Amino acid sequence: MKKTLFVLFLFIGIATKAQDNKTKEKPQIVEAACGECQFGMKGNGCDLAVRINGESYFVDGTKIDQHGDAHAKDGFCNAISKASVTGKIENNRFKATSFTLIKEK
Repeated sequence: MKKTLFVLFLFIGIATKAQDNKTKEKPQIVEAACGECQFGMKGNGCDLAVRINGESYFVDGTKIDQHGDAHAKDGFCNAISKASVTGKIENNRFKATSFTLIKEK
């Protein structure tokens, strides 16, 4: 009985680890800015967007003002920044699971 439980728990542990490895997204570096002001996208105001492989997508999962003043000299409406992101493109929008602005030195 103990051997059976050990084998069962071992199998569950291996299966869980294998699933974790499949679902982990690798971060990618993208350009981030106001979609309307910097990327020329049509929208209803200043909204965060990313550019991936030359294509621009509005972002869901974070907002433009969560990353500082968008209208500051170095804000998203006045400059294109770099960000490390994870997520996926769905319905022509980027669904962010993480978004970290990369500060320029």
